[in-house]
Amino acid sequence: MIDGRAMQESLLMNVDAESAVLSDAPRREARAAAPARRALLMCAPDYFGVDYIINPWMENQIGQAALPRAKAQWENLRGKLAAHSDIAFVAPTPGLPDMVFTANAGLAIGDTAVVSRFNAKERRPEERLFCEWFEAQGYSIAPWPENVPFEGAGDALLDHARDIVWCGYGWRSGEAAPKHLEKIFGRRAVALRLVDPRFYHLDTCFCPLSGGWLMYYPDAFDIASREAIRAIAPAEKRIEVGEKDALAFACNAVEVAGRVFLNACSDDLRSRLTDAGFTPVVTPLSEFMKAGGAAKCLTLQLPGAASAVTPQG
Repeated sequence: MIDGRAMQESLLMNVDAESAVLSDAPRREARAAAPARRALLMCAPDYFGVDYIINPWMENQIGQAALPRAKAQWENLRGKLAAHSDIAFVAPTPGLPDMVFTANAGLAIGDTAVVSRFNAKERRPEERLFCEWFEAQGYSIAPWPENVPFEGAGDALLDHARDIVWCGYGWRSGEAAPKHLEKIFGRRAVALRLVDPRFYHLDTCFCPLSGGWLMYYPDAFDIASREAIRAIAPAEKRIEVGEKDALAFACNAVEVAGRVFLNACSDDLRSRLTDAGFTPVVTPLSEFMKAGGAAKCLTLQLPGAASAVTPQG
């Protein structure tokens, strides 16, 4: 007998795969602007699920994530990224369903890493595991004050073109986080206050791209932060997305070699990204959206990765 639920999952996975078929050949301008091949950290979704509520996306979603579909979506993203990136993996751990969101492991630049200090108690057991992974790869772990919450590259995004760190605060990371990052990494950290609880991490509403481009949702920020963004990034380099794309986590994207991997993309946004020289590649991640994450959340960039980091996929 054919299991009806299994058949439904199979059909859903096929729909995801079909909807993700887009040309991923980047335009010449984006190729020229993009940095060298990147290293990324990922964690298999073996124990992924929505087991508690720590952000608005998780409301009414406990037990609703379909693991077979989540695994297929994650594998689709991993495969597409592996064609253009070096990928390392941290082992998943039972009882830690959000460990799959490796963007929150910490912030690593060169051979130095800051391990996250999670605001949500449910995720604090991840800290030791991520610290052990960084240490095993040869990173120097920078000290971080216990009383300052900081959720890694969920709230701290490196802008390669400007050599600055954009740092969100207000929901998960503390207001003091930017000044500590400046001291550790010797780079300017631009503080951006998040005001919409749906966009609880900076990477849910803000995405630095190659060549000085920025893709972001202005209404996620307070007025002062919007002004700061506009003062640093000229109008011709800003791609301001509307609420529909923002709620589809279009800004929670991973850019590699001119390709922008994202959960969903309206025709208008696709056109604007293409005009800027980028190639949007849709990788549906509906199951992870139930937990408040998409492509960027599922990856941690390791710029200037420590020499001991061994790519595995």
